[in-house]
Amino acid sequence: MAYRKVDQRFPVHSQDLDTEGLPVTSLELEWDMEKELEENEFEGFEPDDSRQHHLGNSTGNTDLDMEFVQPSASPRGRFERLEEECDYVAQARAAPKNQQSNFPTKAKLFAAGIIIFICGLLIGYYGRKGTSKDVLENNVTTPTPPASSAAAPDDSKILQDVLQAIEGDSIRNFSRDFTLFAAESGQGSSAAHIMEQWTASGLTEIRLVNYTVLLSLPATDQNKIILTNSSQCFYPSGQQCSALPSAPLGRKEKNDLLYSYAAYSAKGSLEAEIIDVQYGTIDDLLRLQSSTNVTKKIALIKLGQAPLLYKLTLLLEAGFGGALVYIDPCDLPPREKIGNETFWLSLNPGGDPSTPGYPSVGGSFREHRTNLTSLLVQPVAASLAKSLLSSTEEPNRNGCFHLTNSSRVRKTIRLEVGKISEYKTIQNVIGFLKGSINPDKYVIVGSHHGNKEEPWTSSTSIITEIIKAIMSQVHQRHWRPNRSILFCCWGGTTFGNIGSYEWAEEMEPVLQNNAVAYINLFKPVMGNGSLNTVASPSLRQFAMDVIKMRFSLNCTNQKRCPGRKVNSIQVEGNSDFFINHLGVPTVQFVYQGTSASMGPGFLSEALVVHDASAAEALDPFFNLHEIVAKLTAEMILHIANDPVLPFNVLDVALEVQEQLTDESVASDQILTLANALRETAQLFQSDEMRPANNPKERDPAHLRMLNDVLQHVEKNFLLKQAPPGYYRNILYRLEESSKQFSILKEALNHSRLQRSNQTLSTVLSEVMNCIRSAQVYLKTGLDVFENIQNTKQQTNV
Repeated sequence: MAYRKVDQRFPVHSQDLDTEGLPVTSLELEWDMEKELEENEFEGFEPDDSRQHHLGNSTGNTDLDMEFVQPSASPRGRFERLEEECDYVAQARAAPKNQQSNFPTKAKLFAAGIIIFICGLLIGYYGRKGTSKDVLENNVTTPTPPASSAAAPDDSKILQDVLQAIEGDSIRNFSRDFTLFAAESGQGSSAAHIMEQWTASGLTEIRLVNYTVLLSLPATDQNKIILTNSSQCFYPSGQQCSALPSAPLGRKEKNDLLYSYAAYSAKGSLEAEIIDVQYGTIDDLLRLQSSTNVTKKIALIKLGQAPLLYKLTLLLEAGFGGALVYIDPCDLPPREKIGNETFWLSLNPGGDPSTPGYPSVGGSFREHRTNLTSLLVQPVAASLAKSLLSSTEEPNRNGCFHLTNSSRVRKTIRLEVGKISEYKTIQNVIGFLKGSINPDKYVIVGSHHGNKEEPWTSSTSIITEIIKAIMSQVHQRHWRPNRSILFCCWGGTTFGNIGSYEWAEEMEPVLQNNAVAYINLFKPVMGNGSLNTVASPSLRQFAMDVIKMRFSLNCTNQKRCPGRKVNSIQVEGNSDFFINHLGVPTVQFVYQGTSASMGPGFLSEALVVHDASAAEALDPFFNLHEIVAKLTAEMILHIANDPVLPFNVLDVALEVQEQLTDESVASDQILTLANALRETAQLFQSDEMRPANNPKERDPAHLRMLNDVLQHVEKNFLLKQAPPGYYRNILYRLEESSKQFSILKEALNHSRLQRSNQTLSTVLSEVMNCIRSAQVYLKTGLDVFENIQNTKQQTNV
């Protein structure tokens, strides 16, 4: 994959200068001035090259445009410096005149003539130079200033115009267009159509990026669950095999998600007893450990309460050979009833399994990993789980019943799991809006696309509407943001965020230094209840400010007002690589159902066949879509355009202290480190952040260094390794109510299962190292700024 540099040099249409006979210094001066004008890309001039360079394909050069456009020196300053140098030369040349006093009269006259001749040359030179300088300065100061300086006074107006241009009706039209295209194209990729819509919305630098990856697809025949005692055969939906006709081969070719299966599961057959493990947590397994032999048994496990990949790891550790996964009806919101519907799971932690840790580009070694677990995993409907458990419990007050094996009837089944593995091409759509001052810094916005069964149209409709609104300002006002904005629509999301992983792995050397923030647009409207905002600690306060600012004036019905609480919890979607491998601050706005109706976390890991009309049923006028779009656009523009990044290091330190309130793991040493981090963050906030936010005190070099510190501070909290399903970034929690680092809580519970404190001691040491690293990082930044300030003061003295 390659990013080609877009040539945006503009010629200066000025009066031709007669340069014949000018000294070399004057010629160099004119060349420097023209070069300087080209480098600063004056918007008022016509481009001399109208060719559009799109972001290239995956077979080309992989470098992004790394040019850093520095603010140029003042033209007037450069002329004054040259004038001073010429005066010095003139004085040096005049000195020998006083040394000729003892010469004969003839020699004196000759010297006087030489002096008069030199003075004439100097007078003519300075007169001609001054005229040239006036012409140049007049032509330099007349055109429109570059976008960076011209847009600064109008940034608030530009933001207001962008937000005003975002409309729910327009988002609905985009959604209907994408939905219709997906229905008409069948299982074909929507990437090319998305690229067309982005081009029509004004974005010119766009490209498709292709990756050939290993996908786990359903087999021709559906998987089966057979009761060995009665020989009854059931499909995962709970219907008997004899009652449901075999699926045609065409479905397999279309990758129809009506097939209920777990991608990247092991395949084969296993006959064993079913064991009810409830949610499969450590507490559930501890209850079974003393009374039941679970070796090579099949676990009946509920989705939720913890990441499925983590729970499957616990099942493997305990000795299970297979797992039937279902959703308890009591865990669903009241209006959402899956019933006999089945769902689809992916057991892929992220990226192409055939190229783990490196991109799927030409020449890469590929491991043909047909499964990512040795367990036979099969999702089943709640009705089938109830039948297998022979549950007899009465429904609760909400009309549902928690499934459990209350009858203690032991059943043996034969589980048959089949699937196929094929290499397929997935596509990412990458759009690039180059920044004016810091084009090498990237604010990345991510949505996703897929086939007609996946709920992707809301995500892509919102990002397309944002592109249209921003690009209208780019074309109308000749404006560009401070930093570059990358608009991304990822493919292969449902198989394990493959598109975003492969692109980020390919671009990782660049993104490590240049990625400023990732703004997630994954499933933005999942309900019509409350607004749920997820942000990393450094962006949490700013996200709250944006929500408060947008809704404090026009929110009359408090029950319908968006919540202002912002959490740092694990979420699904394509932000995974940016959070866990790059340590990039992230933010995401999502409308969900009411908090009282939400079941345990991680139910969203189940993918149910998507109804194309679901978005309009939840939000018929697309008002919620409009709110999410405006909040997202405001975050994008502030992060991309504010001179000082709106990140808060003190909130990071406070988050660390909050996660250490549990006395079971909070030793004196780790508390001391957390307190030191907070003190350093407070100093950084008061000594560096506040002066930088004052334009009168702002120094460009200092500002660049300050933003670099803010950009990279969360990288200090990445663990080298974490349990499957857990974030490597320890700043994110598993659930909102947790008051302890999730990784520490898991280690504490795991030590009970292992009956050893070794894991806890290791993890505690890693967390302490993260806190220490962050404190040293901020302290070093303070020391560098202090040394620079002292050097400047000594120089001035």
